[in-house]
Amino acid sequence: MRTPPLIFGEVLFDHFPGGETVLGGAPFNVGWHLQAFGADPLMITRIGADDQGARVAAAMRAWGMDDTGVQIDTARATGRVDVAMSGGEPSYTIRTDAAFDAISAAALPPITGAALLYHGTLALRENTCRQALETLRQFCGAPVFLDVNLRAPWWTREQTLDLIAHARWVKLNIDELDALAEGEGDAVSRAHRWIDSFGLGLVIVTQGAEGAFAVEPSGRVTRPAPPRPGTVVDPVGAGDAFSATVITGLLNGWDLETTLDRAQAFACAVVGRRGAISADPRHYREFIRAWDLGVTVP
Repeated sequence: MRTPPLIFGEVLFDHFPGGETVLGGAPFNVGWHLQAFGADPLMITRIGADDQGARVAAAMRAWGMDDTGVQIDTARATGRVDVAMSGGEPSYTIRTDAAFDAISAAALPPITGAALLYHGTLALRENTCRQALETLRQFCGAPVFLDVNLRAPWWTREQTLDLIAHARWVKLNIDELDALAEGEGDAVSRAHRWIDSFGLGLVIVTQGAEGAFAVEPSGRVTRPAPPRPGTVVDPVGAGDAFSATVITGLLNGWDLETTLDRAQAFACAVVGRRGAISADPRHYREFIRAWDLGVTVP
């Protein structure tokens, strides 16, 4: 039995103007997809002792996810994002003082090993959570997959570069690379300078409809053909689907071009439906079979 990946960070609900609530949060979405792909991740997060926290716990149990890393906070509410629409475009207000801001080092579960440690950047806006990540990082000793998610005003360049310095693999979008990687040169050369500066094993940059590219320490650049355009129903969660597929590739030893091709394909499938995750196993069936993951598909 292989050791599971650890997924650290926020779980929250998006609240829409009409009253609809959608379960999500980048780390939670990644963990949800990885569970479908047979990776059995351990999700480390914190939820409130409230109705929405109960919904998170129930969803995880129904999906078969390990909830031993879920902490319960009696003082803070489960994470919430208020979504407003203006001219057909959404804007987001991320509530402060959320339960996920208080992930505690003292309440971390016993961990005997980990294939890798995934985390983003949003959940690290408070010191308590940053300390918990540092404790986990030192204790488990697993290589880190950093999924950069810059959400104003909850990030600084200095803090984000420090996180990059502790990672082995970094994935971010082209706008985030522009915001963080100063200096002359195109995106590929700036990504490669990061590899030299921080000792990274891989930098992956997504570019929306233009696809993605990856840079390795050797200088090799992998740039698969951009995905075929399809119907975009809901773009939320595309990056999380991409990250989950890349991690699946790392866990299963796929070559890099195959990994990026599959990541683009799964991200396209996710944006073609409503919601970043699905509780319908059929949504994952064709990918599980095509990728020969050996997971039982209902």
